[in-house]
Amino acid sequence: MADPITRYVLTSHAHFEMERRGIHAETVHQVLAAPEQRIRVRPGREVLQSRIALQGKTYLVRVFVDVDREPAEVVTGYRTSKIEKYWGNEP
Repeated sequence: MADPITRYVLTSHAHFEMERRGIHAETVHQVLAAPEQRIRVRPGREVLQSRIALQGKTYLVRVFVDVDREPAEVVTGYRTSKIEKYWGNEP
């Protein structure tokens, strides 16, 4: 399990996209509190991701976070069935 993010805020863009995509704030909180993976996207931005079961299928929830500020800012998040495409190799 990767290091969690406990202090964060949701940006207005994140709220909009989460609502549009049907992602609940509690799901985002669960991923940030106990991410299976934490991957650096670029300096200051990371994606935290975890697999979740939903309606009999397994999905990957990816949450993009600007970590170069306090508190960290959740930029966006989404759910995908393409786990193999986004799952990073363990170091």
